[in-house]
Amino acid sequence: MPVATISSKGQITLPVSLRRKLGFKPHDRVSVESENGAIVIKPVVDFFSFRGVLGKAGSLEAEKRAMMRAVADHVLGKRR
Repeated sequence: MPVATISSKGQITLPVSLRRKLGFKPHDRVSVESENGAIVIKPVVDFFSFRGVLGKAGSLEAEKRAMMRAVADHVLGKRR
């Protein structure tokens, strides 16, 4: 069973065997929850990881601006 140590800053390094088994890569985002006295770490899907799925994607900044405009339009009830 892999073991991790909690640093003085409260940080934990996940053992490489678990990262590989679960497919975690550097800079992946995870959720950390408490369930029945255990810590549960789950991957979080980044919305922007779907860039380009529906066609050619622009730059990350252009995609973020377009998404923010679409959300603002939706909140304000505008239609295009």
